[in-house]
Amino acid sequence: MAGLLMGLTLQAESLRVFVGTYTGPKSEGIYAFSFDNDSGAVEPLGLAAKATNPSFLAVSPDQRFLYSVNEEGQWKGQPGGYLTAFAIPAKGAALKELNQQSSGGAAPCHLSVDATGRNVLAANYGGGSVVSLPVNSDGSLRPSSAFIQHTGSSVNSSRQKEPHAHSINLSPDNTLAFAADLGADKIFVYRFDAGTGALMGNDPAAVGLAPGSGPRHFACAPDGRHAFVINEMLSTLTSFSVESPRGVLTEVQTVSTLPSEFQGQSSTAQVCVHPNGKFVYGSNRGDDSIAVFSIAPNGKLQFVERVSTQGKTPRNFNLDPSGRFLWAANQSSDSIVLFRVDPATGRLTAQGKPLLVGSPVCVVFVRGT
Repeated sequence: MAGLLMGLTLQAESLRVFVGTYTGPKSEGIYAFSFDNDSGAVEPLGLAAKATNPSFLAVSPDQRFLYSVNEEGQWKGQPGGYLTAFAIPAKGAALKELNQQSSGGAAPCHLSVDATGRNVLAANYGGGSVVSLPVNSDGSLRPSSAFIQHTGSSVNSSRQKEPHAHSINLSPDNTLAFAADLGADKIFVYRFDAGTGALMGNDPAAVGLAPGSGPRHFACAPDGRHAFVINEMLSTLTSFSVESPRGVLTEVQTVSTLPSEFQGQSSTAQVCVHPNGKFVYGSNRGDDSIAVFSIAPNGKLQFVERVSTQGKTPRNFNLDPSGRFLWAANQSSDSIVLFRVDPATGRLTAQGKPLLVGSPVCVVFVRGT
């Protein structure tokens, strides 16, 4: 089935795009746009919801609910950040806040919704932990059903004295959770039970990266046979083969995301696999670019191109569900730039004028206007 899906041409459709931000002088929370992924036409819809530092967003499989982290150190006077659940309207942009729940640790920075829509999983950067929260039938969040505190450190004394969970992603078959931890230089692997929301230790429990890598975000190929982690501190991208159902990650290759001639400070941020499974994209903050690689059947990566994001600090980007467009969020220049994607080569071509959003840091798509 996975191979069949990868060969399909996805339909053009109208979408709503929600953008999470760091709040401040130019941002009050989550913003929205309408988007035609055939023509590339975009219309601003304004502020969708006031929120504090909704720096990462995720949408339920049925497209009815949106969840955000709130990247804070306290919630209701207690240490730790929190998550917010919203209902997505049938039309328009106004999100309805449903409730909030503690993330169980400081500075939650990433979350994902499992394939059943019954659980939200989150990573706490400051707390160095991961958590699973059950979802009620109305989309609201219940207190956590699982909490795991990471342990470990690595060679960079200023950033890796302790664990810093930076993302948690589910396998395509919804049975495994992969948590990239920048501080420990590891990807922790957990078995996941969608019925109970439980996270359980796997054997092997983790895979290590080169010392000082700082694994940040993780993405599975659509067929589940390969996965990729972008390493923030060394500006590298690592390809893995995935042995299912055991959840064994075996490194295939690690490549630099930067040009050989680059001088100065740069770090990576986001990684996305194209819906056709043929290309993987990674963002460079400092070089301010998207690096494009083709994926061979064995998981080996071949450099395709590196394209300027036409702004500063592309903390996040995302491909629309059809794979026709890539939206690059330039945090430090308060802009989002759209690129049309060539599905045959993976190459990117900038389209239209930049969209203006204060400190954009996450882009997600919802079907329908």
